[in-house]
Amino acid sequence: MPLKLLDATISTFDSVFEKFRAEAPKNKANLILFLADKDPSTSLSWCPDCVRAEPVIYKKLEATADDVALLRAYVGDRPTWRNPVHPWRVDSRFKLTGVPTLFRWENDAIKGRLEDHEAHVESKIDALVAGN
Repeated sequence: MPLKLLDATISTFDSVFEKFRAEAPKNKANLILFLADKDPSTSLSWCPDCVRAEPVIYKKLEATADDVALLRAYVGDRPTWRNPVHPWRVDSRFKLTGVPTLFRWENDAIKGRLEDHEAHVESKIDALVAGN
């Protein structure tokens, strides 16, 4: 079971993040993916960049033989995300500016990130997972 998935929303993030942090030393790589919520009418993300990046990210992570943890943090619907004081926009740890954003979490800190315009690039995902 190389890929371990955890899901969080704005309201559940703190408790899920604590579990993620506690289990982090057991994994080869620990990643946090901030992404848009699914639109209930289509079952697809309202964010076209997320629709493009998610399958690529999952494919790359599922192909690894190493233990990898992925915390998927859903930013909310479009109006929630567009709020300039969205909790993850103003959080000094994350300083999100777009979704999807993929972080490598190591030694209780961010050690790399892929922004919305590059989160679908396979070679960059590989480098982030490898810690390069």
